Amino acid sequence: MRFGIWPSPGRSWDDIVDLVSHCESTGWDGAYFADHFMPNGPDETPLDGDMLECWSVIAALAASVPRITLSPLVTSVTYRHPAVLAKIASAVDQISHGRLVLGVGAGWQVNEHAAYGIDLGSVKERLDRFEEAVQILDAMLNVPRTRLDGAYFRVTDAPNQPAPAQDHLPLLIGGGGEQRTMRVAAKYADQWNAWTSPELLAHKVEVLHSRCAEIDRDPSEIHVSTQALLFLSTDESWLASRRQAGGGQPVIVGTPEEVVEIVAAYRDAGADELIIPDFTLGSLGRAKDTCDLFATEVAPHFR
Repeated sequence: MRFGIWPSPGRSWDDIVDLVSHCESTGWDGAYFADHFMPNGPDETPLDGDMLECWSVIAALAASVPRITLSPLVTSVTYRHPAVLAKIASAVDQISHGRLVLGVGAGWQVNEHAAYGIDLGSVKERLDRFEEAVQILDAMLNVPRTRLDGAYFRVTDAPNQPAPAQDHLPLLIGGGGEQRTMRVAAKYADQWNAWTSPELLAHKVEVLHSRCAEIDRDPSEIHVSTQALLFLSTDESWLASRRQAGGGQPVIVGTPEEVVEIVAAYRDAGADELIIPDFTLGSLGRAKDTCDLFATEVAPHFR
């Protein structure tokens, strides 16, 4: 298995590059970064809170850390025209010397779309727009010229020069919608990602395999990644108050021995990669200590 770190976009740049550099030097495989402009809320109300812009951070990491893969998790296609996004991704892949995975999704966060005047649309409109955008991205990252005259996007013999450093820049499709998103993933994705528990992941992988069967694609060609909030410690008293945490998101809680069992369940459900958000890891020093505990006591069981 691979293991990735997901620094909070609310951290300072200095803390982000410190954490990612530390994880790179201790054997982690990838770093992911959220593409949002403000904290999420229950309605259209804009919320205060630091949130560094995703692609600026990924480009800076590409020049600052030399080994691990880098990916947005994920870029909404509502934020940037897909032809512009293809140009951005190609430049970042050049800067990183071929270490980018381009993660994209249909978009969902209501308050930032409302605050920034970006059209989100109905669920159907989002998914229709998403499928068009993925077609453009797939073409522009792989062929010299791209043409598409769609309902949402139009490109006319659009070039993408220089091309990505990689012969094939991997495309990550994020989202667990079984009728539309996972069909797009089956057709176009090199990697598929969603927040899951082991039980949910097993179900979603079964759906992904069925979507691949519909178009006669080998599902083993798609790298499966997932994430959950982590509470890892050798201190049982500290863990006791965290075992009911999570706020609706999947959560991994336990001692190293317990976490090994949970990660094994993810592996058995079909995960090729587990991504650890640092949102629950505390201060930079504590986050690094937890990452070290994971890297030394959990990850070696899956290498």
